[in-house]
Amino acid sequence: MITDFKNKTAVLTGAGSGFGLEMARIGAKLGMNLVLADVQQDALDAAAAEVRAAGAEVLVMKVDVSQADQVEALGAATLARFGAPHLVFNNAGVASGGLIWENTAADWAWVLGVNLMGVAHGVRVFTPMMLAAAKADPAYRGHIVNTASMAGLLNAPNMGVYNASKHAVVSLSETLYQDLSLVTDQVSASVLCPYFVPTGISQSHRNRPVNQPGISMSARPTQSQLISQAMSDKAVGSGKVTASEVSQRVFDAVAARKFYILSHPHMLAGVQARLDDIVQLRNPSDPFASKPQIGESLRAALR
Repeated sequence: MITDFKNKTAVLTGAGSGFGLEMARIGAKLGMNLVLADVQQDALDAAAAEVRAAGAEVLVMKVDVSQADQVEALGAATLARFGAPHLVFNNAGVASGGLIWENTAADWAWVLGVNLMGVAHGVRVFTPMMLAAAKADPAYRGHIVNTASMAGLLNAPNMGVYNASKHAVVSLSETLYQDLSLVTDQVSASVLCPYFVPTGISQSHRNRPVNQPGISMSARPTQSQLISQAMSDKAVGSGKVTASEVSQRVFDAVAARKFYILSHPHMLAGVQARLDDIVQLRNPSDPFASKPQIGESLRAALR
């Protein structure tokens, strides 16, 4: 576990907004060196200026985490500037909703590229250098935090591509935790599963590639996608738990070497219902059982 963060190095993807920015702010207050990566240059520049003003040593790179070579370049630059990082926050993420058969191949490529492959690239690039640092120094401690979602533990309707990507991140992270435990006691991992928290995630389409082959914007959103966007905007915007509060929980979890990090623990009731469905071989439970009016209005809109 890491209990003293001063002079340690943290790598953060999606650092220009949301959890990435808030974790960078906390890292700066704790005296960390920060490697900030984001696909949105103006937001990245603003974040870098803020944490530099707070006294942090900062390396800044514009990175599309879905691209293996760009994450590899981030790793090489980090190693050259600060050495092996102590914390890696694979945090960059995007959202796309709608009925699952209405999502295009481009939708799948974009969401899985960022949400899943972005995490996979981060794990692939940074874990070996962290393990090398651990082998060279018995005092070294490292930790990897992957941002998933409650959508990685539940399966809300009308957001299947996002659900699939976040379930994969939870699985990847659980496996990473177990794999690390086979080879070292000096490096560990956590998974962050936030519910609706006010961040920029519901507007992530602002950074969707428009010229990349196979990942261009869909010509026109379907009715289900428009409904999903409206519901997401409302839910995320009205969230009462802040990104700052969740980010502090992340640092607390790293210090306690805690694997599962939740923003809304009461949502575990839904997770338990899903697990009970599986164990008892029941059909999936009604996700709107506690709020039937939402289910009724959604069915009416889609039918």
